Amino acid sequence: MVSTSKIKSIDFYRKIPRDLTEASLSGAGLSIVAAFSMIFLFGMELNDYLRVSTSTSVIVDKSSDGDFLRIDFNISFPALSCEFASVDVSDVLGTNRLNITKTLRKYSIDSKLNPTGSEFQSGQITKAIRHDEEADEEYGEGSVTLSEHNFDRISHQHAILAVNFYAPWCYWSNRLKPSWEKAAKIIKERYDPEVDGRILMGKVDCTEEVDLCRRNHIQGYPSIRIYRKGSDVRDDHGHHEHESYYGDRDTDTLVKTMENLVAPISLQSQNASDSLTAEKKDDAKRPAPLAGGCRIEGFVRVKKVPGNLVISARSASHSFDASQMNMSHIISHFSFGKKITPRVMSDMKRLLPHLGISHDRLNGLSYISNPSESNANVTIEHYLQVVKTEVMTRSYKLVEDHEYTAHSSLVHSLEIPVAKFHFELSPMQVLITESSKSFSHFITNICAIIGGVFTVAGILDSVLHHTLRLMKKVELGKNF
Repeated sequence: MVSTSKIKSIDFYRKIPRDLTEASLSGAGLSIVAAFSMIFLFGMELNDYLRVSTSTSVIVDKSSDGDFLRIDFNISFPALSCEFASVDVSDVLGTNRLNITKTLRKYSIDSKLNPTGSEFQSGQITKAIRHDEEADEEYGEGSVTLSEHNFDRISHQHAILAVNFYAPWCYWSNRLKPSWEKAAKIIKERYDPEVDGRILMGKVDCTEEVDLCRRNHIQGYPSIRIYRKGSDVRDDHGHHEHESYYGDRDTDTLVKTMENLVAPISLQSQNASDSLTAEKKDDAKRPAPLAGGCRIEGFVRVKKVPGNLVISARSASHSFDASQMNMSHIISHFSFGKKITPRVMSDMKRLLPHLGISHDRLNGLSYISNPSESNANVTIEHYLQVVKTEVMTRSYKLVEDHEYTAHSSLVHSLEIPVAKFHFELSPMQVLITESSKSFSHFITNICAIIGGVFTVAGILDSVLHHTLRLMKKVELGKNF
């Protein structure tokens, strides 16, 4: 058997009897300093161990070919009517989607961006609008010319007032003119305004009556409006409750439409508001916008290739005066990718306080253009470069974020002004991974702190002790 004395011989920590040790004031001071140093360094090491650290790398985007990117936005156009506002998407692969409505909502707004009613229902025009085949030069003038001076008076004299707002330079206005005049002449013969008075067809030249057309929020030509006596509400020459006609424009259809409007109205009452409930739903007539502005909100899905999101005035059977189009807009929200909940955003900020700053860079920005002789036909373009960022925790993917840079400019265009958002996705993505120190690394550092401070304190104590002893010997030698 191995004796106890042999085991004791390998003791690294041999003890010195207490009677052989000597306590000193300098040693006590160094011991206190050493203890506080150990506690301070231990706290710093513990904080570093508990703190979440991350590693960042740049890799090729791992998205598959069939992945789509979601674009959420909320944009207000003070001078673009919801009646013609269109959201289009195109990309370099040939995708071209026009007038997207399924995932979008439109609200009429006034010049102060306040909504003027419920959601605007733009409806769908599924077929081409029919016109008369050939213009008859001998159609005559059947409709009444309306102006700023007589519009209100005439609209209150008749139960139904159908008005054609047109522009002489407009192709579609010229296509409508013969049919409109012939239909007006037929309606005048059947419902004499002097005797019957239930219906009257009129016309307004918007190049002459600019203020009247602006008051009625006319932005496309021709625009056919139907005003009903007793239901048309005017407030400060701004808000009008009336209908827009989007049906066929041939003579027979126009005459039939006017007769259907008159049919429910009795000759005695001549109050068109009584006929609103009697009429069947007609897709050719829809409520006209209550104001000249529009707020568009919702989302679209696009392929992950360079492309364009374009918001403009669009219609297959209307013309627009490019010099009067104002595409000024205020961006309340514009972001790429899935919406990030506040809780996830909070966790993401915990990992990376600077992440998410460029997630919605355009939010709250305004881009204003005032059409004038020197500042007309202005297209507002935004060039966006998108970078995908994935944040990975130790156990799961926390979030997939898309940050972007934005550069905007006002460009004079020969065509109808638009608001264009050109987006381009980077082929690289940023991968941020959460990493933490191992417990063994933490224990090793704690041992290094304790051992290091203890050793250094011991060396300092030894140097100080021998220095004091030497000074005492020198002092005694001088006195001796």
